[in-house]
Amino acid sequence: MPSIDPELLALLACPDSRQPLAEAGADVLEKVNAAIRSGAFKNVGGADVEQTLEAGLVREDGSIVYPVRDSIPVLLVEEGLAVPQA
Repeated sequence: MPSIDPELLALLACPDSRQPLAEAGADVLEKVNAAIRSGAFKNVGGADVEQTLEAGLVREDGSIVYPVRDSIPVLLVEEGLAVPQA
């Protein structure tokens, strides 16, 4: 994924907690993608998630990642994905 413009990223915040967001690293993406591939993974809104992430924005506390689709951050509370803690 092309990097998000740092000036834009500085303006973005979690729509739920208002915490700053950062580009998700490969380790975060792998945790989330492994959970998606294992099946029965749901987003915060309760919908099944089947498409793995190529990119995402992670909340400052590291607990939620928001998908970036077609280079566009999807910053809707219900689209957030809980980052597995393992």
